Amino acid sequence: MARRAAAGALALTLAACSGPQSALDPAGDAAEAIAGLFWVLLAGAAVIWALVIGAAVFALRFKTRPISERAGLRLVLWGGAVVPTLILSVLLVYGLRLMPLLRDPAAELRVEVVGEQFWWRVTYRPEGGPAVVSANEVRVPVGARVEFSLDAADVIHSFWIPALGGKVDMIPGRSNRLALRATRTGTFRGVCAEFCGPAHTRMAFPVVVMEPEAFRAWLAEQAREASPAGNETFLANGCGGCHAVRGTPATGTIGPDLTHLASRLSLGADLLPNDAASRARFVAEVDTLKPGARMPGFGMLPPAEAAAIADYLGSLE
Repeated sequence: MARRAAAGALALTLAACSGPQSALDPAGDAAEAIAGLFWVLLAGAAVIWALVIGAAVFALRFKTRPISERAGLRLVLWGGAVVPTLILSVLLVYGLRLMPLLRDPAAELRVEVVGEQFWWRVTYRPEGGPAVVSANEVRVPVGARVEFSLDAADVIHSFWIPALGGKVDMIPGRSNRLALRATRTGTFRGVCAEFCGPAHTRMAFPVVVMEPEAFRAWLAEQAREASPAGNETFLANGCGGCHAVRGTPATGTIGPDLTHLASRLSLGADLLPNDAASRARFVAEVDTLKPGARMPGFGMLPPAEAAAIADYLGSLE
């Protein structure tokens, strides 16, 4: 019974080492280096633990006679000062060598990300092309070095894509940089790693790593303006005062840009799947789905108007 329980615990532990939000299942060169550092530190910790436990067992079981004061002082000096200093110095130098990976100036694409309560403002700035504004989703080409310019609009947030690299704080009034290069395609998960308010745990974002040609086609599509058809109810209820839909009178900047909302994988910063039922629910219940968000719930709207807004959002591909 005990063996089965131990095997089950081990299986659960190993299962947590993979997946779209695992730092131990790297999909980027920085994440690979960080995972390597983790295993080196883990191995070092295991060796130190074994030595300490071994010394304790030896003292309790085999060394029955007391040692001299001189031998004791020598043991404290070497075991408590010299050896730990040497080991920690080696590990520090090994860890510091990772810093250039996170500050590589030779980026092929620049992406500006601003953390807000409780969503992500994302702006792509391709070289030689127009800026493309999006929200709550990040897409990058595989194999390309991408520089993220990280800012915060209100409180401290922290930008972290565990499968691609380390995390960097987003501080109001200060721009930080993070360079990442994805090494394989797929869909991963990014999160805010700094407590920022009541909906902190509901502030994530999908990260899609695409083939370069597919990424260029997607970015060109995202630069296109939306059709104004069907936005009457959306505008009549004041949605355009907070949200922008390029190509229409909706030019708000308080909330996320909705120009191509229907093409995103999720809603509300990776809170709900992007389908018709979830869009209608988010419009009506955002105040309960995301406590502390600046957007009020529109559950008081007549069902026909709420459905019209949800349908319009579904047309923004």
